[in-house]
Amino acid sequence: MYAILDIETTGGKFNEEGITEIAIYKFDGHQIVDQFISLINPEREIQPFVVNLTGINSGMLKNAPKFFEVAKRIVEITTDCVLVAHNANFDNRILSTEFRRLGFEFDRKTLCTVELSQKLIPGQTSYKLGRLCRALGIPVSSRHRAEGDAIATVQLFKLLLNKDNDKEIVKKAIKIDTSKKLAPKLLNILDELPSKIGLFYVHNCSSNILYIGKGLNIKKAANQLFLRTSKKATIIQNTVVSVSYEETGTDLIAQLKYQEEIKLNKPQFNFSKKEPFTEVKFSNENLLVIDKGRSLGEKSVLLIENNQFKGFCFVNLEYQINQLEILRTLISPMENSIENRFIIKKYLQKNNVEKLIRF
Repeated sequence: MYAILDIETTGGKFNEEGITEIAIYKFDGHQIVDQFISLINPEREIQPFVVNLTGINSGMLKNAPKFFEVAKRIVEITTDCVLVAHNANFDNRILSTEFRRLGFEFDRKTLCTVELSQKLIPGQTSYKLGRLCRALGIPVSSRHRAEGDAIATVQLFKLLLNKDNDKEIVKKAIKIDTSKKLAPKLLNILDELPSKIGLFYVHNCSSNILYIGKGLNIKKAANQLFLRTSKKATIIQNTVVSVSYEETGTDLIAQLKYQEEIKLNKPQFNFSKKEPFTEVKFSNENLLVIDKGRSLGEKSVLLIENNQFKGFCFVNLEYQINQLEILRTLISPMENSIENRFIIKKYLQKNNVEKLIRF
């Protein structure tokens, strides 16, 4: 679980700043499940340049709650969560400082979307939130206000999760949970899984991936694994601590991701099949395969360029589909292997998709 947040402050000397506004979105890796947004009376002067930047002035905060009045809610919404922010060190430091003033320690694991973006989306001219979001076609409303910046960070984080093929983000989050629950019942695990198309990842107590499964119904596929009586399945059932999942929207992306994830993560109980594929060429050298996404209003996009499979992404705006430069940035790269090309070609021969765009 993640607590994706943004904080606006008064400015001023280091560790003397006060919070003027906070927005926190509790995010389960797929959707927002809770939120807290509030102006806060910092009980100190706001620097003039900050007023000009954010539009927040002392008059707006006169009747706002003081930090001690919202501290309990902040603790509740961030408990057992990894804090995620754009420049997370700053937001975590400010929160920790406010709690220390009340005589409490505030200790949370953190993930920084600046650092993650530099690793997973290299080559950007700027990693400032506004400029990065514009380059990625992510809309930002109310820039330099906590709510607008936090919701933009949610959208950015969803993109980063999609690009994180090594699952380092998920592993960091799971370490928080496994320290508290070493042997949850299989039934409880199944309750957390959706009946959607995608992949699921079986983790042990060290957060390592033991097994990767896929299906048109994630919950059903995991249930079938837990009902098997083979030696391999029994070991998995006795070792599993947590199961994470990734919705893919379509079976095509599930097949491609499954192939790729097994190669990258080399799970102990998966065995990659090597089939004698011959060379596969696409009938169109430059093609966008548009189909349904993971949620209402979202679309999945596969990019084939110069007869090379480049990868896939999810978009929410028609504008992103129509801008090839933005699409190239959003795309999660995948191997242009014969296996992947075969999966795509076979799928397109047997299934209808929403749209094929030749360019």
